[in-house]
Amino acid sequence: MLTAEEIKHFIGEDSSSEKKRRAKRGMRYYEGEHKIMGSRLFYVDADGNVKEDFLRSNIKISHPFFTELVDQQVQYMLSGEEDFIKSDIPELQGRLQAYFDDAFWSEVYETLTGCIAKGFDYMYAYQTVDDRIGFQWADSIGVVEVRAKDTDDKTEYVIFWYVDRVEKGKKEIKRIRVWDKKQVYYYVQEGDGDIMEDGEAELNPRPHIVSNENGERFGSSFGFIPFFRLDNGSKQTSGLKPIKELIDDYDLMACSLSNNLQDFTDAIYVVSGFQGADLDEMIQNIRTKKHLGVAPDGGLDIKTVDIPYEARKAKLELDEKNIYRFGMGFNSAQLGDGNITNVVIKSRYALLDLKCNKLEIRLKEFLRKIIRVVLDEINRKEGTDYQMKDVYFNFQREVMTNAQDNAQIGLLDAQKQGQLLDNLLKVSNIIDDETVIQEICSILDIDYDAVVARFPVNEEKEAAHTEKELDGIVPDDGGGTDEQTAA
Repeated sequence: MLTAEEIKHFIGEDSSSEKKRRAKRGMRYYEGEHKIMGSRLFYVDADGNVKEDFLRSNIKISHPFFTELVDQQVQYMLSGEEDFIKSDIPELQGRLQAYFDDAFWSEVYETLTGCIAKGFDYMYAYQTVDDRIGFQWADSIGVVEVRAKDTDDKTEYVIFWYVDRVEKGKKEIKRIRVWDKKQVYYYVQEGDGDIMEDGEAELNPRPHIVSNENGERFGSSFGFIPFFRLDNGSKQTSGLKPIKELIDDYDLMACSLSNNLQDFTDAIYVVSGFQGADLDEMIQNIRTKKHLGVAPDGGLDIKTVDIPYEARKAKLELDEKNIYRFGMGFNSAQLGDGNITNVVIKSRYALLDLKCNKLEIRLKEFLRKIIRVVLDEINRKEGTDYQMKDVYFNFQREVMTNAQDNAQIGLLDAQKQGQLLDNLLKVSNIIDDETVIQEICSILDIDYDAVVARFPVNEEKEAAHTEKELDGIVPDDGGGTDEQTAA
């Protein structure tokens, strides 16, 4: 088992790793904390010293494109039917719905969001109050996988820490849990102090599963560390990587334009031959009296500054287009020529579909690991033998459509059905009734057996059909009656 010193070492080493730095940066941008928030302005004084400029405008506005792209992808992947995990076995389907309910999919939503924003995220299994297995999201920033060797793919321990509360506005109280293949150890840390055993834990260490039978407690384990990781690609790359610089450039262009408008709202007055006492008097005359007294050879010239608005606007539009292009998202602000057909709408979803298809493969692999654990518990409790082949996924994404286009397509389909029925009725006099009914049911998508069951029974036809079947089963050897043949 890991010692308190080893746990503290692993947490500190993991927090400073490049992998976690990238994950934290992705989460900051998802929360709207962009690079522009740390922007500072400087100037060089008369002595050549660099000093920070606190007089010029320094507007800091983040434009959360990444937040929209992440939420857009998550919502699109989890759109469609509510039951994404299905089975054709009614009994199994009912049991699966008890595990994969709205609470489970809300945890999947958080995991998907973290996976896209940070590059990877986790869910872990635990025992619910209903004495069955449940699953919960675990923030990857606080998850540390401990291996015997750096080159070893086998995880021996998983450390999961989170900030429980902040005391007196400064001191963080961390809850730390350490999983192995059999049990969980509970620890607590105040600020940067020593890691101590958590006295609030009822059992420490605690088995993965605690069962109550006849007033007695029994402990058991999953047989593995119950953490499941969802990766955004093999390199666990945040969706921020290809568009971070574009977002930073957009923030800079937009904020620079705001600064220019703020700094150059007033005109510059160039005065020569002023007949007043000092500069303050001149400024007061301009603001209040709107006139000045100048010498015969003096004058007043008003200067204005032209802000490069069109150039900045073009750059902002180009950055926005590239953010959605390389971020592979759907730009809802994109303008068209007014002819928005279903084909045009699907084409605008093409990049988002490509991105979701890549992640869907990993999501299914991630869910299969969870389903195996659920099936094992169902088989153990119910005495069944359900297999993974009895379960399948039903991810059907919803795309907005043009209602007028849909109505036109429906009208064409109805006209096609009508034409097929007309053609069939024209040749019905040379085709038997049974074939005509079968073709009509096929065109109208009606159950043929259900239609035939409503027809009255033709007794003569039924008797002839029965006699024909008996002729094929009982051979007729021409030897008279059954009694004579037996004799």
